[in-house]
Amino acid sequence: MKPLIVLLVTFAIALLGAKIFNHTWNFIFAGNAAMSVMLLFTAIGHFAYSKGMAMMIPGIIPFKTAIVYLTGLIEVAAAMGLLILSVRHITSLLLIIFFIAIVPANINAAIHKVDYQKGTNEGNDPKYLWFRIPMQLFFIAWVWYFGM
Repeated sequence: MKPLIVLLVTFAIALLGAKIFNHTWNFIFAGNAAMSVMLLFTAIGHFAYSKGMAMMIPGIIPFKTAIVYLTGLIEVAAAMGLLILSVRHITSLLLIIFFIAIVPANINAAIHKVDYQKGTNEGNDPKYLWFRIPMQLFFIAWVWYFGM
């Protein structure tokens, strides 16, 4: 829920800023700026809550902590790539693939009730997926619309 709030609030601020400073409603800029800020926000979690985020990754996958750090770095790189016009398209495609690739971790976390911030199994139950999966689809649609 927090990433969605960060995305929407940043979008509104960026859109208003574009109107004030450039005298135009620049939706593409605002959309990419908002997704960039959201990605930086979520990337922080990869480093601040690495133990809990590693618990989200399905058991069969090795090197969980390394994957958490790597995906945090991927989010930072994607945040930068969305703001660089010459690489925005490829960044958007890769980011869509990334959003699809992390769905199993979200499903696993919901099944095992992972609270990634506390690093415990006392988090949201599988009903959380009724919000999380549509939110992932929303993020994919956002990147497709604003980044392509």
